[in-house]
Amino acid sequence: MNNSILQKYNVPGPRYTSYPTVPYWDEADFSTVIWIETLKKSFVESNVTEGLSLYIHLPFCESLCTFCGCNKRITKNHAVEHPYIEAVLKEWALYCAILDEKPIIKEIHLGGGTPTFFSVDNLENLINGIFCYAEKAKEHEFSFEGHPNNTNRAHLQKLYDLGFRRVSFGVQDYSEKVQKAIHRNQSFHNVAKVTFWAKEIGYTSIGHDLIFGLPFQKTEDIIDTIQKTNALQPGRLAFYSYAHVPWIKGNGQRGFNENDIPKDEEKRQLYEIGKDLLSENNYQEIGMDHFALKTDSLYESFEKGKLHRNFMGYSSSKTKLMIGLGVSSISDSWYSFAQNVKSLEEYFALLKTDQLPIFKGHLLTTEDLIIRKHILNIMCQFETSWEDKTNYIPEIPEIITQLKEMEKDGLVMLKENGIQVPDAGKPYIRNICMAFDLRLKRKAPETKLFSLTI
Repeated sequence: MNNSILQKYNVPGPRYTSYPTVPYWDEADFSTVIWIETLKKSFVESNVTEGLSLYIHLPFCESLCTFCGCNKRITKNHAVEHPYIEAVLKEWALYCAILDEKPIIKEIHLGGGTPTFFSVDNLENLINGIFCYAEKAKEHEFSFEGHPNNTNRAHLQKLYDLGFRRVSFGVQDYSEKVQKAIHRNQSFHNVAKVTFWAKEIGYTSIGHDLIFGLPFQKTEDIIDTIQKTNALQPGRLAFYSYAHVPWIKGNGQRGFNENDIPKDEEKRQLYEIGKDLLSENNYQEIGMDHFALKTDSLYESFEKGKLHRNFMGYSSSKTKLMIGLGVSSISDSWYSFAQNVKSLEEYFALLKTDQLPIFKGHLLTTEDLIIRKHILNIMCQFETSWEDKTNYIPEIPEIITQLKEMEKDGLVMLKENGIQVPDAGKPYIRNICMAFDLRLKRKAPETKLFSLTI
C-alpha cells in the first residue's frame, strides 16, 4: 500500500451506521411526538410488505473488555436479568399500543453487552414476550451475539427453537498477550466448541468478529488468528479496525499505553495480510470490514444488490422501520432517528411512568434522505448513482471535485452520473462517504468525535 496515500487519508471519520451521524443530529427540531408520527407513517408503509426489525440491547457483562466502546454495565449479579427483561417488554408494549395493527417482525438482533449473560429461561421469556404482541414474518432472520466463554449449548438450542438461525461470536484475536491487554481471555477451544455446537444444532449463518490494530498485535498474531478462524469455517466474518476512542466516557480504553497500539502503515499491514489470507480461503469482501463465504446469505444478498446497513450492522434484508429496545438503543423509522436514555436508572424510571425512554433524535430532511441513499449504496454495493434526478442534490458538483482527488489516487472511478469503488478504494470507503457528508463539511468537529478511518 502507498504510504503517502495512507497518511493522506488516515483522518478521523464516521463509520456511517447512520446518516446523519449521531453527533450531527439536529436535536432542536426533534420531539417524541415527531418520532411517533414518523414511526406510524413508516409502519403503515411497510408492515405488510416487509415487516419491521427489532434491535434489543442487553447491556450486562461480567467483565470489562478494554477494546469495547459499547454501552454496558459490568456486574456478576444475575439478579439484574429479570427486572431488565420486564422493562424491555414494557417498552415493547408501549410501542405496540401506538401501532394500529399487529407488527410483523422480519428481523431481531440481540446485541450488547453480552446477550448470553442472560439465562436461557430469561431469553425465552424475552422472545415469547415480544411475540405476545407480534407475528413472525415468513422469511424472518433472528440473530444474536454470543460470548464464547459463557454461551452454552442450552443457549444455542433454545434460541434456535425460538427461530434464531444466525449467531456471531466475538473472537477479536487469539494471541494471549493481546487478550491480556484487552481483558478478553478466551481460548481457541472455547470458540471451536461453540462454533461446532451451532453447526450441529443447525444454525445457517455463523459469524466470527475479528479486530486488527489491537494493542501488542503483530503480523504473526493476525496470521495465527486467520488460520485458526479458517479451520472453523464460519460463514461470515467481521474484520474490524480497532477504534481507539479513549475520550468516550466509560469505554475502558484508558487501560493501555498509546505506544502499544499499531499505527498507520503497521496497522494497515495487519489488515492487508488478513484480507489476503481471507481471500486465499475463499472469503469474499462484502461492504466495509465484512467477508463471507459464497454459501452465506450475506454474500447472496450482496450479489443480488439487496445488502443493507443500519444500526444493527450489515443485514441480508432491508426493513424501513427498525425499533430499538433497551437502554441506549437507537430506532430508525427511515424518516427520523430516536435514541433511548443511556442510564439504566433513568430507563427504568421513564418506563415506570409509561413513557417511551427516548432522550434525543433527529428528523431527516429531504437532503439527508438523498445523502443517506448514496452513503448506503457506497457502503453496501461499492457504487452509487444520481442518474435518477430524485437522487441529485445541488452540491453534487462540489462532491465530484473532492472525489476527483481520490480518483487521481486510484480510490474511486467517476462515471457520467455516479461513482464506483475499485478494490484499491475499499480500505478508504469511509473517506469516500465523507465526500458526501454535507453536515460534516458544514461544521467541522471542534472536539474529538471519530476514530481514524484507516
